Amino acid sequence: MSDTKNSVTLSDIETAREALAGIVHHTTLDRSSTFSSLTGNEVYLKLENMQKTGSFKIRGAYNKIHTLTPEEKANGVIAASAGNHAQGVAYGASRAGIKSTIVMPEIAPLAKITATRGYGAEVVLAGAVYDEAYNKAVEIQAETGQTFIHAFNDPAVIAGQGTIGLEILQDLEDVAAIVTPIGGGGLIAGIAVAVKELAPHVKIYGVQAQGAPAMYMSKRAHILKTTKDAETFADGIAVKVPGDITFTLIDKYVDDIVVVDDEAIAGTILMLLERAKLMVEGAGAISLTAILHDKIPAKGKIVSVISGGNVDVNFISRIIERGLVKAGRRVRLSTVVVDRPGSLQRLLAIIAHLQANVLYVSHDRVEKHVPLGQAVVEIGLETRDVLHTDHILASLRHEGYKVEII
Repeated sequence: MSDTKNSVTLSDIETAREALAGIVHHTTLDRSSTFSSLTGNEVYLKLENMQKTGSFKIRGAYNKIHTLTPEEKANGVIAASAGNHAQGVAYGASRAGIKSTIVMPEIAPLAKITATRGYGAEVVLAGAVYDEAYNKAVEIQAETGQTFIHAFNDPAVIAGQGTIGLEILQDLEDVAAIVTPIGGGGLIAGIAVAVKELAPHVKIYGVQAQGAPAMYMSKRAHILKTTKDAETFADGIAVKVPGDITFTLIDKYVDDIVVVDDEAIAGTILMLLERAKLMVEGAGAISLTAILHDKIPAKGKIVSVISGGNVDVNFISRIIERGLVKAGRRVRLSTVVVDRPGSLQRLLAIIAHLQANVLYVSHDRVEKHVPLGQAVVEIGLETRDVLHTDHILASLRHEGYKVEII
C-alpha cells in the first residue's frame, strides 16, 4: 500500500490486480441492446453478479487478507456485513487457511447467511442494519483479538474494488461514464481513483437509495454526514455511517451522486430478470435504475456496475408479484353476482372471452354487506398490460357488473 495510511493510489490498485490474478474473475462487460434502446445511450452492464461469491466484494476482501502479516492471519479475521462482504471474507479466509467470524444483521437474506456459512465462516446475527452488526463485530474483535476486515473503510479493500475500474477501461474504449452503487463507498471510491487517474474525462456517478442517503448528503455538504436510519430493501447499501476514508476519495474524484426510490429499484430488478435474464439484488440494480430514470446526465457509452446477485428467492417472488401488479399484468377484481346456478359461470365465460387468465376465484354468499340472494366474487387475473385490464373492466361494466379493482 501507499505510504500514507489512509490514502489509495493507482499504484495500490494495480498491485491489488496482481494479487487478485487467478482469484477473481475478470467479469463480462455486456452491451445491453434493450437498455440502450430505452435510454438512447449505449448501456453496458459490468456483471459483478457473475463474480465469485456473487458480488464484487471478494476483490476487496481477498486483497485485504493478502496484505495481512502471518501474526494477523494466525489470529483469524472478523467482519461485519449485510451479506456480500461476508461471503468475500469467508471465501478469502478459506483460501488463506485461516478462521473467520462474520457478524450479519438479523434481517440478512437467508441465501447470504447460508452461503457465508458454506464458505466456512462462523456467522453471528446481530442488529437490524449493517451499522448495528458492525458495532457487535467491534465488541467481539476486542474480546478475541481477531483482525478486523472492514467492509469498505479500508485502503486495501478500496484498492481491491478499484480493479473493476481497470477492467472497464481495458474492455471499453471511449467510455463516457461509469455509474455505481454506494453504501459505505468502498466500490465507487476504488473505481473513481483508478478511472480518474487514467482517464480523467470519464464521469463517475454514484447512486444511493432514497432511504439511505448518507453519502449523497455528504457529497453535497463536502463534509461527512450520517443518517438516523437506513430504510431500504437494498440491504447491501443500507448504511447509516459511511466511511471517512471513502468519503475523502469520493469528494475528490466522484462527479455526482443521485438517489432513487425502492419502487424504482424493484422495477429494475424485474426488468433485469425478464429482459436480460439476470438475477440481481437491490444494491446491484440501483445503478441501472438511475440510468433508466434519466438521473444520469452523461451521453454515449455508459457503464452500469451490477454489483451483486445474492438475493433470496422468496424476496424475488415478491418483487415479481409486485412488479406484475404495478405493470397491470396482475389484477384483483371484486363484483357481485346473483346467487343462483350459472351466474358465476357466465361471469367467468366473459372473462375467458376477453382472454384473461384466472388465477383464483373466491365466491362468498354470506359476507355481511351482501344482500340475501347475492354473492360477492373476488377474482385474481393475469392480463397482458394496463390497456388489457382497462378493456376487461369496461367490458364487464357494459355487461352490467359493478366491478372494482381491489
